Amino acid sequence: MKKILVTGGLGFIGSNLIKILLKKKYYVVNLDKISYASNFYNTKEFQNSKKYKFIKCDINDQKKIFSTLKKYKPSCIFNLAAETHVDRSIDGPGPFIKNNINGTFSILEAVRKYSKINKSLKLIHISTDEVYGDVLKGRSKETDSYKPSSPYAASKASSDHLVLSYVRTYGLNAIVTNCSNNYGPRQHPEKLIPKLIYNILHNNFLPIYGKGKNSREWIYVDDHCEALIKVFIKGKAGEFYNIGSNKNLNNIKVTKSLLSIAKNSFKINTKAKIKFVKDRPGHDIRYAINSSKIKNKLKWKPKTNFKEGLYKTFLWYMNNQKYYKGISKKNIVKRLGVKK
Repeated sequence: MKKILVTGGLGFIGSNLIKILLKKKYYVVNLDKISYASNFYNTKEFQNSKKYKFIKCDINDQKKIFSTLKKYKPSCIFNLAAETHVDRSIDGPGPFIKNNINGTFSILEAVRKYSKINKSLKLIHISTDEVYGDVLKGRSKETDSYKPSSPYAASKASSDHLVLSYVRTYGLNAIVTNCSNNYGPRQHPEKLIPKLIYNILHNNFLPIYGKGKNSREWIYVDDHCEALIKVFIKGKAGEFYNIGSNKNLNNIKVTKSLLSIAKNSFKINTKAKIKFVKDRPGHDIRYAINSSKIKNKLKWKPKTNFKEGLYKTFLWYMNNQKYYKGISKKNIVKRLGVKK
């Protein structure tokens, strides 16, 4: 049985990835330091599985990562441990430098040391489309220059370059993936879609930045996870792979879609209404990526359309309102990202 190590597995994408890996008969080791965005509710359905092991570990603890590699001998590391909320990076960039850059360095050093024992280990470093910056026309390709706008995007861009440098300099078997906006079950409600769902269910106003015209490419989290597994199986060291849905929607359209689902699919008579709030500093207008490389080279494509994915997401939060109990209400409703 192949073993997989996932960092940040108590978070959104990490927990969904573990769920799918276990269904595919992998043994999974989850390393997570238990931050504000970590939630044991995310792993409750498989926490007692004999094929799952949780280890509390900060990715800046290089020695513990190395000892874990030696003990479990995984075939792959999916590095999903990161600070991810742009607004938080505006209010305080420090943790993003520490965890996204220094943490990636720590993982790379542990892998470099372990590779002297086992060269077959593959590292998949998960990044974001935000590294490309504003894309007013067309779609970003893997060969396009990075132009990050926020401290978050800059920290991820830095970590991507670090990974590539270790491939070129030390021959590490590592790959970088850049994905568009994920949505789906188990996402922390500081992010747009789960925050809107929470507010719809609780009759709160629906905060939309600026004029609501900012456009993002939305991908259902399970589709992203399947793409990551495809990269693990078929991807080549030193390559970058964009992962997206080719489906862009602005924030107003996303919000109206959720209100429509609440009313027409679940018969919820919510009092929640859209409220335009002060925009975040440096807010990019549009992200859009070209995913033709992974589609053509690795034969992957997304399976979930936005309407279906949004319905499944809304249903999950309706049926799992205990999920919110482990999260401070302040972290759900507090406005971040207004500092300059």
